[in-house]
Amino acid sequence: MNASKVVVYTGNRCAYCNAAKRLLDSKGMLYTEVNVDEDPKLREEMMARSQRQTVPQIFIGDRHVGGFDDLSELNQSGMLNDLLST
Repeated sequence: MNASKVVVYTGNRCAYCNAAKRLLDSKGMLYTEVNVDEDPKLREEMMARSQRQTVPQIFIGDRHVGGFDDLSELNQSGMLNDLLST
């Protein structure tokens, strides 16, 4: 899957953001990182898309996966591989 299909909204000094990126990296997945701390409009975009205020917020295609805990649960269940392969 190309980077335009996976979007990770992140913030500076965010351990969960780093963990999410490491998990995606371990899968060999390319992703687009959007740092919301660098531009308030990007945080507004993230909140409008996810209905959440915290980072990370992860999207695979049009699907809002959620945060790192949600991504990790998908990985443990084996469903993450299915999502990433479509």
